[in-house]
Amino acid sequence: MQGFAGFMSLLSLALIVFSGFALFDAAIRREDGYRAADKKTKPFWLIILGLAFVVNLLFPILSFLPIIGLIATIVYMVDVRPALRSLPGGGRSRGGSSSDGPYGPYNGGR
Repeated sequence: MQGFAGFMSLLSLALIVFSGFALFDAAIRREDGYRAADKKTKPFWLIILGLAFVVNLLFPILSFLPIIGLIATIVYMVDVRPALRSLPGGGRSRGGSSSDGPYGPYNGGR
């Protein structure tokens, strides 16, 4: 029985790390990247993934809520994240110039 309990605690820890990584990844992506990829909004995904992370921390793995959180995390990782990464710049936040356009820096027609 201890082997099963150890396995379940490792599985629970893996879910916490997985949902935490997804939450961190969603937080570093640019807001306009979500709209460009047509994948809801950044606050929507931050709320969903934040709830999944908290649920994984508070509830045991065999209850219903962590399974819903796992599904939301998997949807983000296999659908939203690849769409954001396929955008120019990888959809990551970076400090660009105010003259940067959607296709790169504007050089004034030079």
